[in-house]
Amino acid sequence: MTEFILDAITWGGYVGIFLLMALENIVPPVPSEVIMGLGGMAVARGDMTIVPLILWGTAGTTAGNYFWYAVGRRFGYLGLKPFVDRWGRWLTVEWEDVEKLHGFFLRHGGKTVFVFRFLPTFRTMISLPAGMARMPLWRFFVATFVGSAVWNTVLAGAGYHLGSNFDRLDRYVGPAAIALSVAIVIGYIYRVATWKPRERR
Repeated sequence: MTEFILDAITWGGYVGIFLLMALENIVPPVPSEVIMGLGGMAVARGDMTIVPLILWGTAGTTAGNYFWYAVGRRFGYLGLKPFVDRWGRWLTVEWEDVEKLHGFFLRHGGKTVFVFRFLPTFRTMISLPAGMARMPLWRFFVATFVGSAVWNTVLAGAGYHLGSNFDRLDRYVGPAAIALSVAIVIGYIYRVATWKPRERR
């Protein structure tokens, strides 16, 4: 995994960072923590500079999140109901859950997008209710870009301070990423297997 990212960074430079970060937010193949962390290490080796790295990485994050915003805006709030009714078991969600999320977002939209940029998984999927609620595009971009810039700066800074200790990083990042992926899959299977619709009164 880490060799693939390093090759992409070496070959693509800042554009490679942009593409990896955009893809990570659409169909997550590689955690952003790894991408920006290795980018920070590239800065320590003199292959990149910190400001363009953060700007390109944040632009990629924003582009990837816009994909889910556009999906939510295209189908709208009520447009998702037939999909949830049909596939709710596999999503482990009911329409009532969507209604609660939609109501929460209408009350706390802008700051929710900003805060969720620091949370695993939710930092991407919060873009869907943002589009469903038709949050103004400029506000979505500002909240996404600023929140992502803060988080990416932390990640790149951590990679920079690791310096040239790539062997040490690779020793832990690979197994940790695999363990996290396995845990997510097991958790999802458990939720699907034990999920039951709420009883209607």
